[in-house]
Amino acid sequence: MEYAENILGTIGNTPLVKLNKLVEDLPCLVLAKYETFNPGNSVKDRMALKMIEDAEADGRLKPGGTIIEGTSGNTGMGLALAAIVKGYKCIFVLSDKQSKEKMDILRAVGAEVKVCPTDVEPDDPRSYYSVSKRLGEETPNSWYVNQYDNPSNAKAHYESTAPEIWQQTDGKVTHFVVGVGTGGTISGVGKYLKEKNPNVKVWGIDTYGSVFKKYHETGEFDENEIYPYVTEGIGEDILPENVDFSIIDGFTKVTDKDAAVYTQLLAKEEGMFLGNSAGAAIKGLLQLKEHFNKEDVVVVLFHDHGSRYVGKMFNDAWMKKMGYLD
Repeated sequence: MEYAENILGTIGNTPLVKLNKLVEDLPCLVLAKYETFNPGNSVKDRMALKMIEDAEADGRLKPGGTIIEGTSGNTGMGLALAAIVKGYKCIFVLSDKQSKEKMDILRAVGAEVKVCPTDVEPDDPRSYYSVSKRLGEETPNSWYVNQYDNPSNAKAHYESTAPEIWQQTDGKVTHFVVGVGTGGTISGVGKYLKEKNPNVKVWGIDTYGSVFKKYHETGEFDENEIYPYVTEGIGEDILPENVDFSIIDGFTKVTDKDAAVYTQLLAKEEGMFLGNSAGAAIKGLLQLKEHFNKEDVVVVLFHDHGSRYVGKMFNDAWMKKMGYLD
């Protein structure tokens, strides 16, 4: 008989799926690393389990403990699934721009959810960074995950996501394209692929209101770049330790409107019901057209599932209110 011992045994080994209609104008083969096949419907299941296992191993997370994290939703889901199996409690802190669906899903799997304002400085005591850190200090027998600076985040993708991509493309991958938030995925996958073939190009998708692109190009952390944006899960107003800028060849920025519109187009043109960052990733890929030729094999990673965004990007009333539908 073939079965997993528990739900955590189904994490990873997600398929590569060829993109067709939306990439007709590109000369190359475009393959999506389709991470919604993970049990928590996102790429974050991989690093959530790795961070927990490493914290158990070195004693940071003790039996019966409480896991505390600031999350845009998907890392929380991965942590919650592992916590259920392993017997931990969870408290997650989200900013109020995250979709209601994400908050409801986290509560559905038994987590306590706290919501903080988006439009405050990272070091403001009300920010979700500050609140999650404070809860980690105040809560007895707790472990503050800190996915932004936790090295197990990037290590998870170096050990699992990247080898899968290399094997599935038979080592023929030439470009890796992915939205950048905590930096774990791009840094872990990029490091592995460049060790296998230094000619592989690694491109990050950024959003307007985030500091990544300018910092990568100039080395300047420009606070004038920072303003609130709608796109979820990518971009930052801080520089997470997990972002290894030396591995990244370049960034392209995608507008909130384009990310939302292309999230809908992925569903309607490719049958891919995906999250907001996937819309940003496919639009960013199209913006990079001049970098590809007909021999190239481009892998774009799609983070999460469309069910998290039914009230937003898949709601035409919301899209019209935001000015995203003409």
